[in-house]
Amino acid sequence: MSQTYRTVPEDTEGMPSGVPYIIGNEAAERFSYYGMRSILVVFMTEHLLNHQGELDLMTGDEAKAYYSWFSAGVYFFPVLGALLADGLLGKYRTIFWVSLIYCLGHLVLSLDATRIGLMAGLTLIALGAGGIKPCVSAVVGDQFGPRNQHLMERVYSWFYFSINFGSLFSTILIPELLAHYGPHVAFAVPGILMGLATFVFWLGRHKFVHAPPSGLNFLREAFTPAGLRALRTPVVVTLFVAIFWSLYDQSSSAWVLQAKNMDRHAFGKEWLPAQIHTLNPLLILLFIPLFSYVVYPAVNRFYRLTPVRKIAIGLFITALSFVISAVIETWITAGQTPHIGWQALAYVVLAAAEVMVSITGLEFSYTVAPKSMKSVVMSIWLLSVSLGNVVTALVNTWIQNEDGSSKLPGADYYWFFTALMLAAAVGFTIVSLTFPQTHPAEER
Repeated sequence: MSQTYRTVPEDTEGMPSGVPYIIGNEAAERFSYYGMRSILVVFMTEHLLNHQGELDLMTGDEAKAYYSWFSAGVYFFPVLGALLADGLLGKYRTIFWVSLIYCLGHLVLSLDATRIGLMAGLTLIALGAGGIKPCVSAVVGDQFGPRNQHLMERVYSWFYFSINFGSLFSTILIPELLAHYGPHVAFAVPGILMGLATFVFWLGRHKFVHAPPSGLNFLREAFTPAGLRALRTPVVVTLFVAIFWSLYDQSSSAWVLQAKNMDRHAFGKEWLPAQIHTLNPLLILLFIPLFSYVVYPAVNRFYRLTPVRKIAIGLFITALSFVISAVIETWITAGQTPHIGWQALAYVVLAAAEVMVSITGLEFSYTVAPKSMKSVVMSIWLLSVSLGNVVTALVNTWIQNEDGSSKLPGADYYWFFTALMLAAAVGFTIVSLTFPQTHPAEER
């Protein structure tokens, strides 16, 4: 490791100087990822071509399954990124070099609108996006020393804010580009933003802490009694939270297809189906300060909200969002055209759940991890997203009949996932009684 790089946190009570570069990188990268992801289902069902330049479209269930397999890959590859970062290259070099693979994936998608181009581009993006995920979130925590640990919770909220800031603008812009300029331009713009994200991260290389890799020590530590105890809670949480992500990520697939059959006129224009997802990052930007400064303090006056309690409540709220979707689908099946405002209500409920489950889990995973295993434990948390999308992909593959019909038609699809979420929420609530009920940072 070059001696010009800082390897220990700054001795300060203030904000680490490297944080703005990390947050800026995350905002640009998330613009790239969510912009590309917002148009995937529409691209596969309306724009996909064969090598003769003719339409070669997927069915709705096929597109949802394909989308979910891609998302599963994005959140599986963090395991490989963590092994590279904690064991061999360190977080900075892993992020930088894997980001170049990420950029290449966007390039392939922008040039080739066939199934082969789709598969190749998404595979490279999954490798890139997945490889950097546990490293970037762990790099945030690496910037803090004993004197400014109290600022970490605030910065993780900023970190999540930047994710949704980037997502907000991309989910408005990229569907418009697809509708007016086609897939080549629509996929090229996220690629340019990914290049910008890589450049911003490189600019901050002398500002933030470069925690050196620990070689194979973290693997040896993982199998010690202390290491196994440290991994127990993240692993158990991952198994239950996977069902949350199974439902949550369908807001970019099943809900987009549902929106096609709704009245999307609002605020003087007709919104594209993929643009409705813009509500999610917008709501998160509003909910993060609302929950941090109003909701949580108010609830804590009469009921102490530990991290595991926040997650448990969030899981039940997630089920409610799919109850709303099931009701909407019942109306659509009856020949009605419900207004998109009803789906907006489902987004409000889902965003509240996301704040309680995702942000809490991100910080919780970092704080319970031993120092030499930060990226590995973060990757375990991210693995919950992969497992959730595997569940969705398997369900959507299973329900496809040979004649193109579905084994879970209409609202039955949403009621199935509602029941699954309720079962997971109850299971997590029972199992969480065995977890430490204090915040990990309070035990230090």
